[in-house]
Amino acid sequence: MHIAEGFLPPAWAAIWLVAVVPLFLFGLRSIARQARESPQSKITLGMSGAFAFVLSALKLPSVTGSSSHPTGVALGAILFGPTAMVVLGTIVLLFQAILLAHGGLTTLGANVFSMAVVGPFAAYGLFRALRGLGLAWAVFLAAALSNWLSYVTTALQLALAWPAATGGFAESFIKFLGIFAITQVPLAIGEGILTVVVFNLLVEHNRDVLVERGLLPVAAPTPATGAAAEGS
Repeated sequence: MHIAEGFLPPAWAAIWLVAVVPLFLFGLRSIARQARESPQSKITLGMSGAFAFVLSALKLPSVTGSSSHPTGVALGAILFGPTAMVVLGTIVLLFQAILLAHGGLTTLGANVFSMAVVGPFAAYGLFRALRGLGLAWAVFLAAALSNWLSYVTTALQLALAWPAATGGFAESFIKFLGIFAITQVPLAIGEGILTVVVFNLLVEHNRDVLVERGLLPVAAPTPATGAAAEGS
């Protein structure tokens, strides 16, 4: 998903950057409000950012000018909302561009849009929509499908920037999407499983924050692996 430095034409790089700035500013306000209302959640918020950093740094070669990797943004989106993860995802991608040469500064806006905007909003919406299936399935599907939707967005970005000589945007989009699918489908499944595991650890060791976020009842905690029964 990390589109490499200089790979996008300047016009497209600027368009994606402009698109993410309002959401980033809104996310700053969201984080400040949540930290003020719930100071004890700051550690979990930081952990969500660290989770995204570690997972998205596990890069595999993929489409020329890009790469495949987990995104790690679903957990934070479920816990703190999608706009908070816009900010954390931007920080993650900025540090990776500077320290690890993953992505780039000129392509930061495009990478933020796909991983830190589409990913968190998709994860948040999917989790809310799928709560009736139980926590296990809701967390898993939100993480896995939001990962895949991030890569659909990246394929779209690349196809818009580099349409095929014959077939134009549609042919280029299908080509990029097909290449991503080879690595991204198994990665998305693995990310979904890992996100459920981490969510379970939070249920067991940081229940108060989850109760406060409305993700668990005040009653005894139920790990996500056993929560499928809740939806039955």
